[in-house]
Order: sequence, then C-alpha cells, then structure tokens
Amino acid sequence: MSIIDELTAALGQAKVAVDETTMATYAVDQAPVLEFKLPQAVVRAESVADVQATVRACAAHGVALVARGAGTGVSGGAHATEGCVVLSLERMNRILALSPDDETAVVEPGVINGDLNAAAAVHGLMFAPDPASFRISTVGGNVATNAGGLRCAKYGVTRDSVLALDVVLADGSLIHTGHQTFKGVAGYDLTGLFVGSEGTLGIVVAVTVRLKYLPREVHTIAAFYPDFRSAAAGVLAVGKARVQPAIMELLDGGTLAQLDDLHGSNLSVRGASLLLIQTDGFGAAAEAAAIRTVLAAGGAVVTTEASAEAEHLVEMRRHSRGDEVDDEYRVGEDVAVPRSKLVDYVAALETMAAARHVRLKIVAHAGDGNLHPTFWVDRVDNTVDPDAMERLGKVLDESITAALAMGGTITGEHGIGQYKLRWLGLEQKEPVRELQRRIKELFDPAGILNPGKAV
Repeated sequence: MSIIDELTAALGQAKVAVDETTMATYAVDQAPVLEFKLPQAVVRAESVADVQATVRACAAHGVALVARGAGTGVSGGAHATEGCVVLSLERMNRILALSPDDETAVVEPGVINGDLNAAAAVHGLMFAPDPASFRISTVGGNVATNAGGLRCAKYGVTRDSVLALDVVLADGSLIHTGHQTFKGVAGYDLTGLFVGSEGTLGIVVAVTVRLKYLPREVHTIAAFYPDFRSAAAGVLAVGKARVQPAIMELLDGGTLAQLDDLHGSNLSVRGASLLLIQTDGFGAAAEAAAIRTVLAAGGAVVTTEASAEAEHLVEMRRHSRGDEVDDEYRVGEDVAVPRSKLVDYVAALETMAAARHVRLKIVAHAGDGNLHPTFWVDRVDNTVDPDAMERLGKVLDESITAALAMGGTITGEHGIGQYKLRWLGLEQKEPVRELQRRIKELFDPAGILNPGKAV
C-alpha cells in the first residue's frame, strides 16, 4: 500500500489532497524559495488522532513530514521538502479551555492568535505574543518559531507564555510536557525545548498558555527624529531612565515613506525616523510623561497622540513590511544585537547598503534590539542584472557577520527554517551543533520531521 493509499484509508479522502493546485499552495510559506518542491500530498488534520495516523504512516514509509499552520513564516520553516507530506494543522482551531481565575487557556495549534486574544479580552486578559501577522498566524506557528512581536519588550516572546504542550512524537505516540501552574521546575524543561524547534522534534497538538492582564490604560508616544541613528540613541536614553515600555518600535525614513504611500499619511513630513513607544497599565501616564521628557531632551519632536491616531500608528507599524513577500530580489532580515550596539549596527547597515548599491529600509523592535532590515534590488520586466543579485547576496552576508561581530544573533524571532541554515554555523560552533543534532536524533531517529530545517 502506498503512503497516499494508507493516508486516505486512515483519514478519509476529504482530508488528503493530492491535486497540484492544493499541493502548490501548501508547498511554501512567505520566505524566499531556494528550490521549489511539490509534496506528495497535503493532509488537513482535524484531530489529534488524525495527526497520529499521519505521523505513523510517514514513519512506516520513511516519508518526510512537514507540519504547518497559516504559512506566515518568513524563514522557510514550512517549505515542502523532496517527497514529503505536508501536514496542515489549520483545522485544529478550537479553544479547548479558558480559565479567567487561573489566567490560562488551552488551545489547539490552529487557533488564530487574534482569535485567542479576542476570547481572552472578554475576561480582561490577553495572550501577550503579538507578531505582526497576529490576525492570521496560528498559536502553533507562534510556538514553532518562538515568535515575538511588538509587545515583547515588556512581555517577552512566546516561550515566556507557554506552560505546557501536548506533542505527537516521530513514532506517533502522544506526550504531555510542562504544567498548569505558573511555576514548576520538575525535571528538564522539555516544553521550552519544543518551543522554537520548528516542527523538527515533534508535532504540537495542544498548547497551554499563560494569559496576562489586558491593560486598562495605554499611552502612545511618537518621537520624530532627523535621522535613524538619533532615534536609535533615543532607545538607549529610555533604557537609562529605567522606564519599561510595552512597545518600543523604530522606523526609518524609507519605511515612513512607504507607509505614507500606502495609507495617505504624512509621517515623512514630520521626520526622517520615528520612535513609537507605548506604555500600559495603571502607571502608563507617569511612564509616558517620563519618556517624553527624556526624548525631548535628546532632540526629538515628541507628540502625545490622540487615542485614534495612536492606534493607527501602531496598526501601520504592524504592516510596515508592506504588501511584498520576500523573494530572491527582496529579503527581510531578522537579526538582533545588544541594545548598546543599535546605533553602531544601523550605521553599519547603511554603509554596506550604500557600498553595494542595494536599497534598504529598517524597522526594529528596538526595546530588545531586534531589527528587521529589508534589502532589495530593482527588477525590470521581472528580471534582474546578475551583478545586482550578487551584490544583494553579499550585503546579506555582511549584515549577518556584522551582527555576530557585535554579539548579536542571526535570528531574533523568525527562526532558522531553511533559509538561514547557511549562516547557522557562523553563530553556533561545534560541539554545540553536534549536541543539537544528537537531540534531534533522539526525538526523531529516522529524520522524518521537517528535515533540512532549524539545525
């Protein structure tokens, strides 16, 4: 019996797609495609039993299995590999439990981040991780990449909000890791190990998350600067004032101009760079007042936005990558450096982009030093001069080596996936990489779970 026949017999024809259109749709996420591969089939699971049956069938046939949620990843973690089966978890989208008293929720992996937040908000609670794609990205995807988002400056990344996981292992068995309590240190932290593992160690089928209090008061500050480096210096000034914003986002002139084109705003007229800060909670007003004083002393034009414009500014920041999807001509990066190196790193990026004649725009989760520079070269009639492609490749390499030289990392929140494997060895040396390979072999001895990704 073929793998397709076995999957169809176990799951039913409605859950197994083999038509080329569906397979092509599920073959990629939003990352650049190094080499397009069509899967053998797409399984759209609706239950834990469906996931287990799929894993067991793939294990029996030695077929690679690539799990995915909404496909919003930008590092190629959900790209199909040669001869694989793609396992979609998007139909496993139930909120299984939500306890306002315990401030926890248990959700299936296909639950949309924004839907969980809407359900929690009824009880004055929120799921803290908020990637820019929160309206369409899934909690399972957030877990797979240890996603961050705008609020991570204060509330941390996904791992900080995950208490327990239900995971289907490579042999089809089901385990539960973690605990229902906020504190718990029994044994090794397997929950933390699975978070950020990009589907290479097991398939997450349920997530127990800790919810945080939904702020009753929010203040937004917009500080406009004449250049990006001055705005980056403003980030350090806020830190020295020992005030903790919930959101601290940095946008350069190119990003402001793009937002003006998309939304009809006038941000570019107001400055060449924007530091957007949001404080929340009962002390939001006092914290905002302290921050405004610090930023004004550093030369910024500081405004106290009305609530409508404040929300609009934050919303525009969430869409500051624009409508483009990364491809071979345009690549959005995800590096992080120590906050003390923000100014130096921005200067390095601007210098290398100018030297290589590559276009650049930068947005950053400045509160934790996570930058998203986007490099691109123009194309005419869908073609690009090979010399331009070579320059783009070189500037990407240089941006990575510069970040590492400053004590940074090649990925702050998007994951390694497939696209960043070429740089992983620059950050993680042997024997660390060998230890990670041994962990992978322990959980997935046959190597069927998302091969060629993450490690």
